[in-house]
Amino acid sequence: MHSPAGDTALEREDLYASLLHELKNNLVLMSITLEDIRHTGDAEHDRKLNEVRLQCQRIAERLMQALFVYRHAQSGGTELHAIDAYPVEDLLDELAVQARSLRSGMVIETVKADDVPAIWFFDRNMLEIALLNALHNSMLYARARIRIVARMEDDMLCVAIEDDSEGYPEHILQSVALGKPLRSNGTGLGLRFATMIAGAHVNGARTGRLRLRNQGGAVFEMLLP
Repeated sequence: MHSPAGDTALEREDLYASLLHELKNNLVLMSITLEDIRHTGDAEHDRKLNEVRLQCQRIAERLMQALFVYRHAQSGGTELHAIDAYPVEDLLDELAVQARSLRSGMVIETVKADDVPAIWFFDRNMLEIALLNALHNSMLYARARIRIVARMEDDMLCVAIEDDSEGYPEHILQSVALGKPLRSNGTGLGLRFATMIAGAHVNGARTGRLRLRNQGGAVFEMLLP
């Protein structure tokens, strides 16, 4: 039998998870409502609407990431992942559609290299959340253009978000390269989540990984075996 203290701790943990889940669901519903508000052609109105939509999406993603990280820690890192075969081009197109709906005027390109197979194995939902977080960050800092790219590297699928911003600060590049957790304002959870999702993709002795670099802007890359 559990001790009263253990029951209290378990109930508290369930309460935290339930609260995160409820807040996430409420924000998703709010996002759906915002989608029903149409652009009017007035630049100021449309800009503010895009900003609210983007912010709502970002908060919902943060809660989903926090819930995943919490459950991952509670399970001792054994939480299952729905890794299956999915079309790579469909993933790129879905990311582009969501980006264009949130930021009018921004050029969003998708590029799929010729050597990328039509199908790859990954956890579609978790990968999309991680990539959307990176995409939304790029939308905040990019000057005019974002590219969503799929290419092969060392027999791994590399999905990248590339923008024309000023790039990542050096301390973020170093922290990710060294595998250290980040505590910076708003950035640490998303990158920690992406690192965990990449690492959950394993094929034989090979494990996925997150990589950040600067090349004409910020480049966010998830490499999947």
